[in-house]
Amino acid sequence: MKKKSSIIKLSIIGVITIIGLIMSFCTFHFGLTTFKSFGSAIKLGLDLKGGVYAVYGMDSSEDTSSDISTRLEATRTRLERLLSSRGYTEATVVREGSDRLRVEVPDVDDPGEIFTIIGKPAELKFVLDKTGETVLTGKNVVRAQAMYDQSGNPVVSLSLDSDGTAAFADATSNHIGETMSIISTVDGVDDTISSPTINVAITNGQAIIESPDMTYDDAQNLADQITSGQFEVKLSLLESNTVSPTLGEQALFYGIIAGIIGLVLVMAFLIWRYRMLGVVASMSLLLYTALMLFFLSVLPWVQLTLPGIAGIILSIGMAVDANVIIYERIRDEYKNGKSMLASSNFGFKRATMAIVDSNVTTIIAAVVLLIFGTGSIRGFAITLLVGIILSLFSAMLVTRKLVKYFIAIMPDKPSWFSLKRAKGVEETDSSEEETVEVQESVEIAEEGKKSTEGEVAYENI
Repeated sequence: MKKKSSIIKLSIIGVITIIGLIMSFCTFHFGLTTFKSFGSAIKLGLDLKGGVYAVYGMDSSEDTSSDISTRLEATRTRLERLLSSRGYTEATVVREGSDRLRVEVPDVDDPGEIFTIIGKPAELKFVLDKTGETVLTGKNVVRAQAMYDQSGNPVVSLSLDSDGTAAFADATSNHIGETMSIISTVDGVDDTISSPTINVAITNGQAIIESPDMTYDDAQNLADQITSGQFEVKLSLLESNTVSPTLGEQALFYGIIAGIIGLVLVMAFLIWRYRMLGVVASMSLLLYTALMLFFLSVLPWVQLTLPGIAGIILSIGMAVDANVIIYERIRDEYKNGKSMLASSNFGFKRATMAIVDSNVTTIIAAVVLLIFGTGSIRGFAITLLVGIILSLFSAMLVTRKLVKYFIAIMPDKPSWFSLKRAKGVEETDSSEEETVEVQESVEIAEEGKKSTEGEVAYENI
């Protein structure tokens, strides 16, 4: 029964892996709808697919008597943050000369799309409707982003600087129940983009704008409008155009071919070195590949570039390394005289801490890069972080289950697993799991014996 159950479970895992690989690389047409493969749904960066660029200059009406360099740098930072919040994590915003900003956004076919996201820079102010007093300006808003509250309703979250926090605390404390309009001024024309009601005093600089009829798209648009009013200087569009892939049209194709060849060679080495355990590791790697492509395609902040591909390759290497550590521990335990199942249990147990320690340190490094990095550095950190988490899952859970099922099918054939007993060592069984199984088998046998004796006695009567 245990052997049959293991065969069924292995078959199920195999079918899931095959389906995952097909969905990862094949595109299907169902009537009027098209299912895009996970691989083709991944957003690509400027170096692999190209995109658009735009050059913004300071408006001619801008006051140049103040510190232009500092204000332009603040505008650059906020513009980059706006693009990142909309999923363009690989977008770059750089200074060009003393009064210009160059924006490059990958994987955008229509330049008008990026201009819609950025919007026309505006002046922003928060005004009390009852008194007409201006409480805040866009410069006091550190961050505006769309999100869901604890009830699952779309809202806009605002973070204010120290001056804005003090002014907002005073205004909301003294005008509870009144409305405060958010006014965007473009080319001298005022537009009220929202008029939320002050429900409570907000003293911590963290405000929430909510409305019963607000959808997530409405919240995102409002957040973008508020962000466009945060710029320290007024900008005007000077030029825009498309950008060709910096690595050439064939870079992605050759990269995919190289990745497939590398994966096949690694799997061949594992099978040659560890035999059936290598087959187990190969199945785990294939499932890991399907999961990796799936998460890269569905995570909104992933945009694959050459550094991102490097992060994927590094995580695959760590996944293989985890399997090698586990199998070497299993071989050592088997040479010391334990049975195959006991060797497997002890091998995984003793390899766990080493694998977790090495992966946790890498995760910490990826998180630091993700927090403090920008552009391609963030892309590398994201793919590395996703890959390390998935490699831990595949090595510690998937591989362990597969090894257990294969041992159940071939318990008396260590040669299939490239396991050899050291000379002069007799097999011992110190596995608690096997001890429990033996005890259960003895109890079942005794119950069967008693049942048989009872039947014989009944027939004699």
